[in-house]
Amino acid sequence: MTIFVDMDEVIADAYGAHLELYNTEFNANLTLEDCYGKEAWQCVPEEHQETVRGHNWRIGYFRNLKVIPDSQEVLFELSKRHDVYIASAAMEFPDSLKEKSDWLDEFFPFIPWKKRILCGDKFILKGDILIDDRSKNLHNFDGRSIMFTSPHNTNTKEFERANNWREIADKLL
Repeated sequence: MTIFVDMDEVIADAYGAHLELYNTEFNANLTLEDCYGKEAWQCVPEEHQETVRGHNWRIGYFRNLKVIPDSQEVLFELSKRHDVYIASAAMEFPDSLKEKSDWLDEFFPFIPWKKRILCGDKFILKGDILIDDRSKNLHNFDGRSIMFTSPHNTNTKEFERANNWREIADKLL
């Protein structure tokens, strides 16, 4: 079986990083719960929205993301039984390519560089399962689509859902 796994908001906590940076820079206390159903930039005052949107362009942003709990252990087990690929739409932020590769080397060394797809659009993916937080990617996938819960997608109901990596383990191991 071929399984594609997104990076941001699936194995790398980009949403939490947005909130952490915003709270530090603006002395705020924005929480994940404050953001359900919204993108991080939609949760801040209008005068701060461009700053939050700009986080992805900062050097070091993607390299310093925290790992989503249990993703390493579950992906390691999945990689022993299936062809697991990391598939990230990284081309939008060109500096992210090296940062994401270095991040994967550190936290997911058992997924070799040959099984990393840093692309522009995921419609090219052909396999059995796609685990992603974005409905736009899941809509175009011909296989089984699993939406990984992130604050921005809590109101999306049209896909099979996994709220955490323990649920992924229950579904796929």
